[in-house]
Amino acid sequence: MAEILDQSEVDALLAAVEGGQVSKDDGDAPVIVYTSPERGGILTDVEVRPYDFKRPERVSKDQMRALENLHEGFARNFGAALSGFLRTIVEVKVANIEQMTFSEFTHSLPNPTCFNLLAAEPLDGSMCMEISPLIIYPIIDRLLGGSNADLFIPQRPLTAIEQRLVQKILDRAMSSLREAWASITPLKFSLEETESNPQLVQIVPPNEVVVVVGFEIKMGGRAGTMSLCIPYNVIEPVMDKLSNQTWAAYKRNRRDAKLRQRVSRRLETAKLTISTVLAETKITMRDLISLQVGDLIVTEKPAKLPMTLLIEGRRKFVGHIGQHRGNRAFKVARPIHPKDRV
Repeated sequence: MAEILDQSEVDALLAAVEGGQVSKDDGDAPVIVYTSPERGGILTDVEVRPYDFKRPERVSKDQMRALENLHEGFARNFGAALSGFLRTIVEVKVANIEQMTFSEFTHSLPNPTCFNLLAAEPLDGSMCMEISPLIIYPIIDRLLGGSNADLFIPQRPLTAIEQRLVQKILDRAMSSLREAWASITPLKFSLEETESNPQLVQIVPPNEVVVVVGFEIKMGGRAGTMSLCIPYNVIEPVMDKLSNQTWAAYKRNRRDAKLRQRVSRRLETAKLTISTVLAETKITMRDLISLQVGDLIVTEKPAKLPMTLLIEGRRKFVGHIGQHRGNRAFKVARPIHPKDRV
């Protein structure tokens, strides 16, 4: 409902229900007819949608869209990092994003699996990253020199050696997460704990709302899923920044051209320091200390050779010095090239 009903309207609604004035149309949403004295009559065709208190939607659609865009960038960076680490093409993309309770998330995971708790300082609480055995064992086989041709997926927890190998994958995932979240807030991710049975992990109450981002990982002929569970109470302090990010990005795209023009106009009037290098040479410290007025410093550069014009200390042009209407002048011959030895 778009607005909150006062007590008189609630009483009128209950009276309408008890009087049998509630009817349903052919569609899915029921239509309620009730009388509101303060609103001056009978209100009809009021759409009432069912609300499940076990699955409250605490994250708005704009915030969900911002989270999806953020983790699409994470998926690209993580895929590139895995491709370089495994020396093969690894594709990572966002498959879905939804909000559910923590108990629904844990019950949807296989047992055993690769379940990891990630701390995101300075935020309070932990995030969960689950990697399916269907893709984690082919990755481990690849790291150990296998071909994944006839790989059998064992139904057992990871061994100590396999956990050390998986930690190298998680290090790259946390690095990509840090880069993705940098536009919202700087976070420092670290691995807290690794578990094989998701049912044994309770980082939040079972009915707490979490945002679950599902990823699809493809490596050669193998494919699997990865899930990132973000409890709402963990990211609640930065939810306003997620809402503002979409609008800020929209305004930034519209104002880029105008901002460039404004900066260009301001730069046109900026003052720059120009200098010319006559020659360069080397002398000993003894000669430098004994220099007096009238002494000559001899260089190996002929007077007819071109000189370098420096703008704010950087070499930009080649030309000759002279006089123009009684003032010192520099006549530009050409721009300087990287291979010039002037």
